[in-house]
Amino acid sequence: MSVQPVILWTDALIFALLAAVLGLVWFIRRHAHLRAPWAAVARRPMAMGAALVLTVFVVIGLLDSLHYREALPDSPPGRPQYSVEVLSVFDALVGPLRTQQEKTYSAPLAMQLYAKEFVERDGATVRDYPRLKYGGAHLKQVDERVPDIARRILVGLAQGLAASLLLFGLLAAWQARHRHMVFGKWLTAWGGGYLGWPGRTVVLTLALLFLLGSVTVHLAAAYHVFGTDKVGQDVLYISLKSIRTGLVIGTLTTLVTLPLAIMLGIAAGYFRGWVDDVIQYVYTVLNSIPGVLLIAAAVLIVQVAIEAHPDLFDTAAARADIRLLALCVIMGVTSWTGLARLLRGESLKLRTLDYVEAARAFGVSHARIISRHIFPNVFHLVLIAIVLDFSGLVLAEAVLSYVGVGVDPTMYSWGNMINGARLELAREPVVWWQLGAAFVFMFALVLAANLFADGVRDAFDPRLEGRR
Repeated sequence: MSVQPVILWTDALIFALLAAVLGLVWFIRRHAHLRAPWAAVARRPMAMGAALVLTVFVVIGLLDSLHYREALPDSPPGRPQYSVEVLSVFDALVGPLRTQQEKTYSAPLAMQLYAKEFVERDGATVRDYPRLKYGGAHLKQVDERVPDIARRILVGLAQGLAASLLLFGLLAAWQARHRHMVFGKWLTAWGGGYLGWPGRTVVLTLALLFLLGSVTVHLAAAYHVFGTDKVGQDVLYISLKSIRTGLVIGTLTTLVTLPLAIMLGIAAGYFRGWVDDVIQYVYTVLNSIPGVLLIAAAVLIVQVAIEAHPDLFDTAAARADIRLLALCVIMGVTSWTGLARLLRGESLKLRTLDYVEAARAFGVSHARIISRHIFPNVFHLVLIAIVLDFSGLVLAEAVLSYVGVGVDPTMYSWGNMINGARLELAREPVVWWQLGAAFVFMFALVLAANLFADGVRDAFDPRLEGRR
């Protein structure tokens, strides 16, 4: 079946950012003074473990950013007509999770709907819990569910453990070869002979990821691991699809925040005078306006513009994507003030140092002084702010979507999941799993981002050098 590639605005920006990051990695590897702090990050066990968890989220987000449209089955061979539904490579990989849709709510790992209905049984109409169409459909009796789940968990654990042991063996063999040791001594690597704590952390984290992933795959093949929502869609699928939205909010918003914060913050501290007064006035005015109200007003304006020009957005995915991009821009414009104030204070101190005064005395231009002497000495603050603000932006999206001014309601996001769960918690019995799934995935991403941010801060902040 032929497909038509679809490049959304956020897709292009995501892969442009990925190319920039790869280029930055290549540049850092060529300079020893830039490699040193990152090597310090790599020696921190918690930072390495968190980086692996973040890598899993990033891979899912990148796969979900490769979009396409499938050709309609009844379209002419010479002139294929394509579906209006925009899918991704991730959708193709987890096809059953997307297509196996039930009637309505069902609990995690259940075989029946969550509410009773009138069903035909033995020629009579009774009120009972109907069987699910896909969840546990391979079983004949409800009593077989618990043994089947236990068997799948054990098989998943066994396969995950086998993959973990294989990974450990490869890493230990590589360490032994790297240190010119006999492979038969690879067991001593685990005892600390060749495999230090960052290496052990990598092995343990990957082992846990393999175990968790293997068990989830085996359970998801026959059940809805996190249950289904109001329209019967798999909550695990919704949670995984929401990863891309969280990553886009956290990364693209930073692209808008950084130029404003760096240029205005350094300019205010370096030039002082009327430049400093104007910039302080601007970010004081922005801070005096409630952020939620400003974002809500801007989002509503964007929504009106989208509805007024429907011909510019031919699919629902394109309309939701442009609203997501607008939300990133709006949040970036309103969240640069904190970093700018921090850079202003640091620039005020740096401009009085001897080498900066000497450069001005020799007639060096302001642009060269800022690029060669000021910015390199505040770059650690920029990097620390990036990794620290990422988790805050992910949480901000959830809050904004909860109050109805976040991403498009048709887009998968943890904020929309929490907003949808608000009414479900008032049901009897309570439908709790959609809120629980959003909490689990948000907790994992934000915790990993914060742990990695701590490692970056410890490695790059010169004020912690004495403590290290």
